[in-house]
Amino acid sequence: MKHLIPLEVIESKILLIRGHKVMLDRDLARLYDVETRVLNQAVKRNIDHFSDDFIIVLTRDEIRRISQFVISSDLKFSKSVMAFTEEGVAMLSGILRSQRAIQVNIAIMRTFVKLRRLMNSHADLARKLEELEKKYDSQFKSVFDAIKMLMAPAADSGPKKTIGFRPEK
Repeated sequence: MKHLIPLEVIESKILLIRGHKVMLDRDLARLYDVETRVLNQAVKRNIDHFSDDFIIVLTRDEIRRISQFVISSDLKFSKSVMAFTEEGVAMLSGILRSQRAIQVNIAIMRTFVKLRRLMNSHADLARKLEELEKKYDSQFKSVFDAIKMLMAPAADSGPKKTIGFRPEK
């Protein structure tokens, strides 16, 4: 099945803000092929559809932090930026009724589900490793120690050697 928008593109637009996976209003507007202003007006006209936990209005500091990582240079100059949680994005499908909006929403929901499954599988793997370590700790202590060493961040080994040509003074 060919997707209207590749899931990888949508994945790249999902950010973690205040502990929630969200999508910015301007990214959603681009995906829906509408102006950000139009999307925000539709939301404001139908604000009763959106609980407080469906939309996060970003602070200036949050906007500045995001604009450092987001290519869109106009973000840092925005007066107001709304971020929609998964539930907020789902609610958008009720107020944006175009055929494209329906298809985009389906793709976005699939992406959120894919990310949730991926996060759950990592959590399951960590939990299973911990259970194995408790069960077989005495028998496989050296194996678990080696795994922990591989997972630990590299220790600072002191000053780095200079590589390359150094002209004499």
